Amino acid sequence: MRRPVWLLVGVVLLAAPAAAQDAPRRASDSLRLGALHADAVRLDPRQRQLRLQESATELRLRSIAAERLPMLSANGQAQYQSDVTRFAAAVPGATFPSLPHDTYDAHLGAEQSLFDPAAAPRRAVERARLAESLAQVRATLFPLRSEITESFFAVASHQERTAELDAALTDLIAQRREVVARFREGAALPGDTAAIVATLLQRQQDRLRLSAERAAALARLSVLVGRTIGDDEPLAVPSLAAPTGGAMDSLERLRLRPEYEQFAASRERLARQEEVAGARERPRISAYGRLGYGRPGLNMMNTTFDTYWLAGVQLRWTPFTWGTAGRDRELLELEREIVATNEAAFTRGLQRAIQPSLATVARLDSTLALDDRIIALRERIVREAQAQLAEGVITAATYVDRRSDLLTARLHRVQHRVELEQARAVLLNTIGLEVP
Repeated sequence: MRRPVWLLVGVVLLAAPAAAQDAPRRASDSLRLGALHADAVRLDPRQRQLRLQESATELRLRSIAAERLPMLSANGQAQYQSDVTRFAAAVPGATFPSLPHDTYDAHLGAEQSLFDPAAAPRRAVERARLAESLAQVRATLFPLRSEITESFFAVASHQERTAELDAALTDLIAQRREVVARFREGAALPGDTAAIVATLLQRQQDRLRLSAERAAALARLSVLVGRTIGDDEPLAVPSLAAPTGGAMDSLERLRLRPEYEQFAASRERLARQEEVAGARERPRISAYGRLGYGRPGLNMMNTTFDTYWLAGVQLRWTPFTWGTAGRDRELLELEREIVATNEAAFTRGLQRAIQPSLATVARLDSTLALDDRIIALRERIVREAQAQLAEGVITAATYVDRRSDLLTARLHRVQHRVELEQARAVLLNTIGLEVP
């Protein structure tokens, strides 16, 4: 009768979790959600786009600055014309050359801008476009926070539930020793030991399942943050009640999402483009020069090849553009209205997105208060059952049932606490606030 019992006890001794004997870790060794957010954003490949956008803007600004330098050009031309200038009247004592029908010209030209009213606004447009591009990249990276948050709390949930299981295993192991001792003394039945051993094995199965699920969640989290997170690295579940309450007090005034920065940058770019459109209607002044060699040169009566040069100042002004400038302003105004409608739609989307989180936070706050009362009652029942088991009033199977009810209640509380902090973290992420 005793032999199967001792075999079961031996199995449990081999399967007992080593985690119950692990030394406690310091809080400073724990991984924090805010740090993981920063790591994921910093290591994302799209982060390189920030430097690329800055380099592209620098090149465009250098091109605009180069327009103030002399623009050199080389030109050549050879042509034959059907008619040339002739002198019909003869002048006594004077001989007029016969001009050739073929002409040749090769020259170098240079033009120097003296006054370009569009140069400064164009530089401002490039800087505004850079700010818009950088804000767009940051807005693209922002959804990483949601993925990190989801994976983080999945790992944290398994971590907290594993800790509760380890505590339950430790208690069952102690009860098993007591029942085995009583069995040796003839004060307990073999079924009492078997009930506790069977429950121990079930808890061990639960722990193996949680460990596998936690490993999968850790693998996903490691990919997101760009580094391997070991199974022995604990996660610190944040307490976000204070920052969430502060955010709710100023929700209407919070515009912290990077999308708002992008909307503002778009409006700034459109304003600078409007300045460029206005500047292009103003006159531009430049100096020019030309050095050439040809036949004829500047002297049309010369029939031989000759060098020549000329220099001057020119003004360019196009006051009448057939309504092009007005249409450009209308287009910019339409784009400005599009930005405004997108911003309004985004704000309404955020207002809708936070409602589930607000409802979840309110529900879990009340649920946790009930969890505490349930656990207090279950603990009292377990203490009474433990005393009854020691006196032989109830069987080990009944005690195990009471203990299982307590474990279920504690696991529910752990799950609800993690879900509450996750809902608060999602709320802060949605608003755009940093999570500590």
